[in-house]
Amino acid sequence: MQNDKISLKDLSIFTTDAGMGVFALLDHTTTQAGRDHLQQLIQHPPDTFEQLQQLQDTIKFWSKHPELWPTVVSNGTIVMLEKFFESADSISAPPTGLVKALGAVFQKLLNRNEYFFTQFSISHLSDFLSGCTQLAELLERDDLPLLLRNELEAIADDLQHRLTPALLEVTKKTPYSALMELSYKARREMKNMIYRLVDHYARLDAWQSMAMATVSNKWVFPVLQPALPVIFQASALYHPLLEQPIAYDINFSDNRNFLLLTGANMSGKTTFMRAIGVGALLAHLGMGVPAVAMRISFLSGIITSMQVEDNIMSGESYFFAEVQRMKHTAQKLVQPAPHLVLMDELFKGTNVHDAYECTRAVVEGLLQRPHHLMVLSTHLYEVAQHFSDRKEILFAYFVTNMAENGDFKFTYELKPGISNDRIGYRILQKEGVIQLLHRHTA
Repeated sequence: MQNDKISLKDLSIFTTDAGMGVFALLDHTTTQAGRDHLQQLIQHPPDTFEQLQQLQDTIKFWSKHPELWPTVVSNGTIVMLEKFFESADSISAPPTGLVKALGAVFQKLLNRNEYFFTQFSISHLSDFLSGCTQLAELLERDDLPLLLRNELEAIADDLQHRLTPALLEVTKKTPYSALMELSYKARREMKNMIYRLVDHYARLDAWQSMAMATVSNKWVFPVLQPALPVIFQASALYHPLLEQPIAYDINFSDNRNFLLLTGANMSGKTTFMRAIGVGALLAHLGMGVPAVAMRISFLSGIITSMQVEDNIMSGESYFFAEVQRMKHTAQKLVQPAPHLVLMDELFKGTNVHDAYECTRAVVEGLLQRPHHLMVLSTHLYEVAQHFSDRKEILFAYFVTNMAENGDFKFTYELKPGISNDRIGYRILQKEGVIQLLHRHTA
């Protein structure tokens, strides 16, 4: 699956506000290296259906066996190892007999910084190798998924270094002279091997993180299907960032692949589309999704057009930016592999007549691409009416209850059909904007 930065931004996967994006829900990593790998995985999910199946099997394993994750390795362990091996090039000679002969007390007095650095470094190196050994011992199990087994076998191979046994035996009672000897040899011989192990560990850390997110949020693993025939069915799908979300049922199929949403401003259309996009992305990371059940085809990408921005530096207007985003979408949809396309209020940067003509032309073109899943929200009631007889389009709207006195209430309820609710003027009045503008200055 390929997702660009615009789509990830539209879906609020990564945000500048700490703890506010979807990523914060997924991040149960124990190391910064694992966190970095999780971010990379979100930006570049598995490329094939087979790879996605293997990743889901691995995440299912960790969700069932969280107790198998080693607790001896922390982020501080990895940080200390990086500092330890960064200084490897400055060590040109092994410790001399005189240096070894001096007791730990003298070393602590004469070379205090090096003394503690050596102690902490070898201790952390021993902990890291212990954690990796604990993971490698899982190879004795018969229920390991293939992807996880391959990763653990690579770890086990790297652990076959001649210094590993001695480092695993390090304790607080190990003589300082022995620590100095191990420090010198490890810096010279184990740098590349440890970096490889850190990379393996980070990958596993990201996988167990998604498993923990699935369990802690009580999400369910979706049923994954090959790309074609395209399908997306979900029961009680909701947006995971909302404290009191509304759940929705979705039923896309190969012959009904286009959903046209109508409804008033703030009635829930954008949040609904984001829930669809987030659910599809999480499914393609191999983890659980916020729903009671989901069945989804393997998608080649998610394309969104929700928060288009103009570019003042290049002189691009908002409308031109919208056109460019739609051009990008069209180029992707030429491919036969299915995509999920989420479009929120197209062509807001032009007048109503042009917006209607452009939206109608785009919808007519999109209907020629039956192997993709598409959702379009619009305020233009006339667009929905124009296509109301097309059998391949699903029509749904968000309900707004309006009283005779001008008050209104959003129910966020999704119903089949087309809405002609128009409450923009009512919102303007309710917020007192009209009254403020007509108030006489003193």
